[in-house]
Amino acid sequence: MKANIINIGNSQGIIVPRTLLRKLNLSFKSSVQLKVQNGSIVVKPAPRQGWAEAADEMHAAGDDMSLLEDGMTHFDKEEWI
Repeated sequence: MKANIINIGNSQGIIVPRTLLRKLNLSFKSSVQLKVQNGSIVVKPAPRQGWAEAADEMHAAGDDMSLLEDGMTHFDKEEWI
């Protein structure tokens, strides 16, 4: 697939076809990591996208409570010593 470098304000960029974005599960405002590797620009999805929002939703719903009463198991209290 071919793309041209275009002016975007005071910078330059390329337009990435939607089909490529879908293959990487990316959309508008997704974060990506860029690096140069063997003379090519490599674009990868940034790790853990959406985790902060998911944690906020869990907290709002009360779903972020520990499943253990005090965080210690019988093994921790009795057998580990």
